[in-house]
Amino acid sequence: MNNRSASGPRLPPGSRPKAIHIQKQIPSSSLAAITRRTLLLTIFSALFIGVYRWADAIKSRWYIFDPSELHKITLEAIERYPNSTSAVVHHIVQSLESQPTLKPYITANPFPDPSPQAVSAYPSEWVFNNAGGAMGAMYIIHASITEYLIVFGTPIGTEGHTGRHTADDYFNILAGQQTAFAAGSLEAEVYRKGSVHHLRRGQVKQYKMPDGGCWALELAQDISKSQ
Repeated sequence: MNNRSASGPRLPPGSRPKAIHIQKQIPSSSLAAITRRTLLLTIFSALFIGVYRWADAIKSRWYIFDPSELHKITLEAIERYPNSTSAVVHHIVQSLESQPTLKPYITANPFPDPSPQAVSAYPSEWVFNNAGGAMGAMYIIHASITEYLIVFGTPIGTEGHTGRHTADDYFNILAGQQTAFAAGSLEAEVYRKGSVHHLRRGQVKQYKMPDGGCWALELAQDISKSQ
């Protein structure tokens, strides 16, 4: 009697059966869903980029501050109160409040009285800012999606990285001085009392406020600036 197995031909000794690969096909409905999501994402990205570029081109329409005018007010304050940083800040904020178009957007004057003061009338409104390794205190005079205007500084010195920002930053020195340099430069930039350090959009530097301290009026302007 023949006892051959009905399971198929025998394999030679030492050989392995060939693996059978079964390729699963993605259902057409899933492919359509993926294509639809990709198309929607592409359209959304294009719209977002278009809106951002349009807004970036006309962003100055939403600015309420003029950098040159702020610098002018700063120089007037320094000339009037050469020996009092608190009085300089008082004069700047008071000058801004005196303009009807600006008054609704200005916070309380941190130094309501022009007499020399070592402590602000609103100490709880001052906050520490630690960024790029540098630390200082700031008081917000105005903040919106397009601009911020703050008093920033330290009486004991600090240094660090400016960061790379989408905004134009205008650093009006009220007291002391600031030094800075960009990679590739072998000499320091020095900004003394009354000068402006304009950090242009996209620029990056190391900066330092010496141990004697430095205080500044800082204006940042950009469509996305909301800090």
